[in-house]
Amino acid sequence: MTINIITLGCSKNNVDSEILAAQFRQQGNVVYHNSIQEKGIDVVVVNTCSFIQDAKEQAINEILFQIERKKSGLIHQLYVIGCLAQRYESDLKESLPEIDGIYPFAELNKLLNVKKFDLLCQTERVLSTPSHYAYLKISEGCDRQCSYCAIPLIRGKQVSKPVEMIAQEAENLASKGVKELMLIAQDLTYYGMDLYQRRDLERLLRRLAQIQGIEWIRLHYAYPIGFPYEILDVMNEYSNICKYLDIPLQHISENILKSMNRGGNPMQTYKLIEKIRNKVPGIALRTTLISGYPTETKENHQELLKFVKDMRFERLGFFSYSQEEGTPAYPLGDPIKLKEKNRRLEELINLQEDISLELNKTKVGSIMKVIVDDEEENGFVGRTEFDSPEVDDAVIIQKNKNIKIGEFCSVLIQDADRFDLFGKQV
Repeated sequence: MTINIITLGCSKNNVDSEILAAQFRQQGNVVYHNSIQEKGIDVVVVNTCSFIQDAKEQAINEILFQIERKKSGLIHQLYVIGCLAQRYESDLKESLPEIDGIYPFAELNKLLNVKKFDLLCQTERVLSTPSHYAYLKISEGCDRQCSYCAIPLIRGKQVSKPVEMIAQEAENLASKGVKELMLIAQDLTYYGMDLYQRRDLERLLRRLAQIQGIEWIRLHYAYPIGFPYEILDVMNEYSNICKYLDIPLQHISENILKSMNRGGNPMQTYKLIEKIRNKVPGIALRTTLISGYPTETKENHQELLKFVKDMRFERLGFFSYSQEEGTPAYPLGDPIKLKEKNRRLEELINLQEDISLELNKTKVGSIMKVIVDDEEENGFVGRTEFDSPEVDDAVIIQKNKNIKIGEFCSVLIQDADRFDLFGKQV
């Protein structure tokens, strides 16, 4: 069969789809990732997200689109997997009978027609990313109980993947030309607690840093409370561990952090950031913040603005609060009007854009190591060690016949704007 896997949502879903693609190929099928082919596709598998309302709407719209394609004879079978299938299986079966199969995580073996199947225990993948970088999932689920988050309801408690199994997967990726690994988990810093009864991210990083061919290792989604500072020592020790840390903080107001069940207080957060920056000079910190939480007052919003202004994060993403059924925060309702939510969000974004421009301008005149991701009409597109693909800044490099996609090059930064750096190879 010819199978097209359409992946929605986060990088963790990308990894799941890549694992499924490898399984399908081993069975002799032809597999595509997010193909736009109009003909020649037998089966479409939609891997869905349901983290927030916008993600659920996107998933439903994609399913409806594929149902119309099925009715037109462009595809023959349609299957739905992922977080939406996990959480709303019965609703989907009742409302969309045109779907040929809906498979929660525990039933993916039925989709693959095998007796047993565990996503986390696989090491073979067919990449959906460019061949020089890949996401590496080190655990599944989450033991945290953040009041706004549905992930524990969908993915369950944290299950860590053994160190040697992760290393084997990384070695497989390196043998196929992958140079950069993005470590992902719902909570990286809790890695190993279920397997080894201790936080074991430090040991994992040391093992991965010694794999031949891996030139960059990037850390995504660290939890601030109980942060394991020893991983910063490893970051300083190994040059191939990027000076980059994605550490979602969500808010700074003490009453909101308490309602979110995040733990900690503003003073602890400020001290955490100060200590990270002191231990790893030049580190790029990426965080995400939620605006419009149900109990957020105008004073809380001003506190959040001051926090952004004080911290001058190198990379920062924002979300408007999304009320999710089944979460502890759901009974709080969604009292802040959409117009006010958007106003607060826009104010935060504008502030961060000004900060980003100022920080980017400080790089003009420097020479930076850049990995080349793509070629466009106005030049090659790359990234520094301080930027993750898709979510962070890019480096636009003047056209040069010596530049090759997937390779590293040194770039003299000549100009900067809010989101990009511009330069030439030297």
